[in-house]
Amino acid sequence: MRPRDLAAYLFLAIAWGFSFLVVLKVVHAFGWVGAVSFRALIAGGTLAVLAALLGRALRLRPLLKPLTVVGATTVAGQLIGLSYATPRIGTAMAAIFVASIPLFSMIIGRVWGLEKISRQGLAGLLLGLLGIVMLVGFPAQPVTEAFIQGCLASLFGCVCAAFGSNYASLHLRGQDPWTVTGGAFLAGGLLTLPLLLVVPVPTVPGAGDWLYLLLSGGVMSATTYVLYFGLVARIGATRTISVEFVVTLVAVVVGALFLGEALSALQAAGGLVILLGCMLVLGLLPKRGKRLPS
Repeated sequence: MRPRDLAAYLFLAIAWGFSFLVVLKVVHAFGWVGAVSFRALIAGGTLAVLAALLGRALRLRPLLKPLTVVGATTVAGQLIGLSYATPRIGTAMAAIFVASIPLFSMIIGRVWGLEKISRQGLAGLLLGLLGIVMLVGFPAQPVTEAFIQGCLASLFGCVCAAFGSNYASLHLRGQDPWTVTGGAFLAGGLLTLPLLLVVPVPTVPGAGDWLYLLLSGGVMSATTYVLYFGLVARIGATRTISVEFVVTLVAVVVGALFLGEALSALQAAGGLVILLGCMLVLGLLPKRGKRLPS
């Protein structure tokens, strides 16, 4: 990996790892609906402005239907799950749930006939499911209604992200990534905006709250996705998506240092089992070398 790619990889890991902490700040000030809708609109607007400055045209109209589906799932659904769950289950657990997205993605891809599941992939899926059971079934905190709701919201967000990724692979393959990303964020923001009538902004946000919101939308969504797609083009999708594992580790450390969060021993083990399962699914574990004939 070249220094430029390594720098982008580490930036993604740190930015997305700290984003869970920023999510808590934004949800507290804007509510979980506002955190989703405003973040997505800021991200989409930022990408549109950057594209205009760079002379890149975002051709949204011909792709309106698939962009709406991706915006409803990968953007709105995933961010709803993240924003609703993180205050209820903590940044560490939310991050570990996010790391399970490749597992759900492979299941959906197999059902749709987009990819085959190898024996190694099947083993990874089973390990990932076992890890989720360990994560939810043996928590360090009391199992309250809010905790269960948070876990269900996390799973919902992960499934939405996996569905949207497969849908985009099927219907948006070969399209300009700036158009796909910017259009999806704008669609997700507009789709969730009416929900503010049901879950309004709880307080009058201060200057610091707006700064956190701009940081989550402009930097931790828009800028990071530009870097992400650039890495996909240069080093491949599998190596790039492995950044989610580092994101999880960063988020767990951030939760422990800044929020005093703790995982039970079985939850920590469950997190490791999920990471191992994802590595098997993505084919990131070293394979045995073939023995040379004697």
